[in-house]
Amino acid sequence: MKNVYDIIRRPVITEQSMEGVADKKYVFMVDVDSNKTEIKAAVEAIFGVKVAKVNTIRMQGKLKRTGAYPQGHRAAYKKAVVTLTPDSKTIEFFEGMV
Repeated sequence: MKNVYDIIRRPVITEQSMEGVADKKYVFMVDVDSNKTEIKAAVEAIFGVKVAKVNTIRMQGKLKRTGAYPQGHRAAYKKAVVTLTPDSKTIEFFEGMV
């Protein structure tokens, strides 16, 4: 059984993800093996909000070279864009960053 903090790894704080905060859309890095229902339950349990929709994106790791060394890979990860219901409260973690 996964813990809710194993499913939600960390929030994604970028300029593009902060534009969605006004529409109650929040972006999180999540566990690669988690599905949409697990992500929805974890966000509702951690932040005490109502989730309307979850969209997930699998991001492949990029090839990186460092000079004369052989090339390597960045790690692959999964992002989730969580949309809250209109009557739900906001997530306080993101409020001071907009």
